[in-house]
Amino acid sequence: MQSRRDALALLASFPWAGNAFAQAEDWRRAYPELVLSVTPAENSGGVIDRFAPFAEYLSRTLGVKVTIRIANDYAAVIEGLRSGQVHIAHMGPAAYTRASIVTQDGIEPLVTMANSEGAIGYYSVLYVRANDTARSLQDLRGRNLCLVDPNSASGNNVPRYALSKLGIEPESHFDRVVYSGSHENAVIALSQGTCDAAFNWWNTERESNLQRMATKGMVKTEDFRIVFRSELIPGSPVAMMRSTPEPLRRAVQQAFVDAAEKGREAFLRISDGNATGYVPVKAEDYRVMIDLSRYIDQMRRRRS
Repeated sequence: MQSRRDALALLASFPWAGNAFAQAEDWRRAYPELVLSVTPAENSGGVIDRFAPFAEYLSRTLGVKVTIRIANDYAAVIEGLRSGQVHIAHMGPAAYTRASIVTQDGIEPLVTMANSEGAIGYYSVLYVRANDTARSLQDLRGRNLCLVDPNSASGNNVPRYALSKLGIEPESHFDRVVYSGSHENAVIALSQGTCDAAFNWWNTERESNLQRMATKGMVKTEDFRIVFRSELIPGSPVAMMRSTPEPLRRAVQQAFVDAAEKGREAFLRISDGNATGYVPVKAEDYRVMIDLSRYIDQMRRRRS
């Protein structure tokens, strides 16, 4: 079998290929290890189990070590990108748009995941316990609400925007509004009675955080009921800082696009076998989320 060194030497003998080869080797020398940060939608053990095989796939494909870093919250992912301690971020669209705003468009979305139906995007839904008498948002007046994180799209920004369009101010409509810290925590808080309603992400009947938790034996889906669903939210992107080398960003983008075929088992682990592939995205695809984030900022300033 021809060795990797022989193959690279042959490739480098062609002038056009030699230039591309040199660029690839340049970024590998500058980035001998890449850190992949994942927004904590579930507990850290669940994130490691879900993404560890994919990090191994990326290491093989990119030719450098890829390690996973679990951030404490969404803001930590953004700060990790800014400081250069995180190179690749698997993040929610609201966290991406927040990062885009604070870095003045210094971050590039590379890909997002298509769901089992081949569609891109997801929804924010509001759950109540199945035995609750509430059938609508109005029925929940004076009750307790669980959001997820201030930088969560489905767990804060989209719910607040959707409620405002309905003339509902969460802090006055509900008796108490709390941030649970993660999507899993929101569901657990709802099941334990800490809150009476909780926002969460939902793709399809087969794909949701609630379904994942049920698969792990943490809850039963029949114990909960949806009383509100948002409009479609742009898909969660994988993003990198634009300050990283262009050949590096393109190599990472291609590795994700190829994952459904070349790293299939690792890819299927991420979505519990439900997703169909990663597809390229552009900053323009998230314009609506940037506008929404600015609306949230204005709303916070009015309250302060």
